[in-house]
Amino acid sequence: MTFQMAEWKRKFFTIWTGQAVSLITSAILQMAIIFYLTEKTGSALVLSLASMAAFLPYALLGPAIGVLVDRYDRKLVMIGADLIIAVAGAVLALAALFMELPVWMIMVVLFIRSAGTAFHTPALSAVTPLFVPSDQLTRYAGFSQSMQSLSYILSPALAAFLYGVWALNAIIAIDVAGALIACLTVAFVSIPKVDTQQGDRARNFMREMKEGFLAIKENKGLFALLLIGTLYMFVYMPINALYPLMSMSYFSGTPMHASITEIAYASGMMAGGLLLGLLGGFKKRIVLMTVSILLMGLSLAVSGLLPVNGFALFVVCCLLMGLSVPFYSGVQTALFQEKIKPEYLGRVFSLTGSIMSLAMPVGLILSGSFADQIGVSSWFLVSGVLITAIALLCLLVPAVRKLDQNSI
Repeated sequence: MTFQMAEWKRKFFTIWTGQAVSLITSAILQMAIIFYLTEKTGSALVLSLASMAAFLPYALLGPAIGVLVDRYDRKLVMIGADLIIAVAGAVLALAALFMELPVWMIMVVLFIRSAGTAFHTPALSAVTPLFVPSDQLTRYAGFSQSMQSLSYILSPALAAFLYGVWALNAIIAIDVAGALIACLTVAFVSIPKVDTQQGDRARNFMREMKEGFLAIKENKGLFALLLIGTLYMFVYMPINALYPLMSMSYFSGTPMHASITEIAYASGMMAGGLLLGLLGGFKKRIVLMTVSILLMGLSLAVSGLLPVNGFALFVVCCLLMGLSVPFYSGVQTALFQEKIKPEYLGRVFSLTGSIMSLAMPVGLILSGSFADQIGVSSWFLVSGVLITAIALLCLLVPAVRKLDQNSI
């Protein structure tokens, strides 16, 4: 396939401008809903159920969704997913004009929005290699990470400000507008279609799901990388829920201290994404991933060893943790995009997202139990040691080391 430099860059940044707007408005709404549920119920259980509603569709339906993403025009899938998110938000905004929103309605809308995201995310990952040259995938994965990080930085402050001056339905309307902007930017871009050449689709649905799994399993390096990544997420993702506890309990801080650590982490992510964009041509990508996981592990371990007056150093550690993230997730995404045939990418990204999503609640339950028993700082130390050991697996597994030399 021949690429025109100006053309493919225009496509990438057109799509991702819309995605950046949608990411920011969605993150603002997510924070506003948390504020609303906290104010209305004051229940930790309700907040936990809201979090479950937000990721369960991806965790449970991912493999089936991947089949549909690969069967149909991915551009239409992305537009349809954004429209579903917009309609769900519009219904909630209209309801808020006439009544106080019940918790059950918010949960239903969160679930529908999450289902839309479960279609949109793998479709976006699957279309990117159709117009971005393979040698640029890592670089532009870094830019994508930076855009996501920007939403993490802006959304808490904007949500707090808007929630204080506007009604919730007005904030929902902003998110609806963001989803519509994302639809329009995708609609304006010409995206190549993938000929799947399916036969009887109804009868082959289960076979197609299996083909997505086999597409990964046949590449021993990617399959090993998926298992390592699942183990990494199992240990690391639950730590996200413990940052506020570390800031406010162990370091005796306030919500402001917790916000500082979140901003430091997101700022590190944005800087890491930009740096990956500049270093995207670096050939030793497995080395980048290994260093990324190692940096995360060491930063967590150091955090667990800090004294109770070491909050400033904890902020630095959070910055380093964020800095490490794009060099893992961005590089992994680019490797899958490069080494899996385009007709399988929807299923592959849905499957990997589903596995990662399922690893989180299991890890969260176990880590919460251990953290209560041994203390949150000790759990940071234990997690850091475990993640450092996981980094070594990337270098010890021969199939993973060979990924940079192998092609499809």
